[in-house]
Amino acid sequence: MAASTSLQKATKLQSLNGVFAVYKKEGPTSADVLNTLKLKLLEEAGMEQNLKRKKQILKVGHGGTLDNSASGVLVVGIGKGTKMLSNMLKGSKKYTTVGEFGKTTDTLDATGKVTEELSYDHIKKDDLIKILKKFSGNIMQVPPLYSALKKDGQRLSVLVKKGLPVEAKPARPVMVFNLELQNFSLPLFTLDIECGGGFYVRSLVSDIGKELSSCAHVKNLIRTKQGPFTLEEHALHEDKWTIDAIAESIQAGIPLLTEESSAKKIKLDTTSDIPQSDESNVDREGTKNIEGKVET
Repeated sequence: MAASTSLQKATKLQSLNGVFAVYKKEGPTSADVLNTLKLKLLEEAGMEQNLKRKKQILKVGHGGTLDNSASGVLVVGIGKGTKMLSNMLKGSKKYTTVGEFGKTTDTLDATGKVTEELSYDHIKKDDLIKILKKFSGNIMQVPPLYSALKKDGQRLSVLVKKGLPVEAKPARPVMVFNLELQNFSLPLFTLDIECGGGFYVRSLVSDIGKELSSCAHVKNLIRTKQGPFTLEEHALHEDKWTIDAIAESIQAGIPLLTEESSAKKIKLDTTSDIPQSDESNVDREGTKNIEGKVET
């Protein structure tokens, strides 16, 4: 009976093809989350696999990574669903971030070393609200040095950590659909952001600090939505990383993906034809990760 059940589980696991969302907590990298998910599914199905092998019996990937210090929605593709992940990279995303004025770091977030401290007492709530208008719509943005972008085949973040000279990538066009101030209590401020592909929240917060004659870094970051998948409604927590729960989530997501595709086309047509980057928006460990490999 046990062998029969394991065979049924293995058959069902190998038949899974689609896209779903999981919750990524602070701490692990996005690749760590994929590996944990993969091992849990293989164990449930009574299957074993060496994750270092080139040919994998279970194909999984994610469509836009999160920094290890960030949490929230991580979209996952399984089986043939990995081919759909490029659309997730280009689609809209929503974040809630807490920024802190007065300090900047080498990584532009709380995990890095403080590289500069400036006064912030002069900043008023109305000043910040006005500045946000400058960062809405089609804007140009310089990606952070600690990012998944590459130079000579190596990620910039790796080169920086090695102490090698690295020049910032040139500014590139990104889209900010919505940017709102939710809370202001110096030195902290909270923003809700809806953006397109290739956008870096860390760069936004840093640039806001500079515009207000100070400096700033990201203290906390949560991705609340990616494509049609929201944190509250669709992201599976680790106790739900099971074959049956994922199968149900894939089925529930099919109509959502159809609606999102139509909505995204309308949104982009009514804004601007800016190029959509294939880079993930906040990751510096990062990847398109079609099979768990670092590719950006």
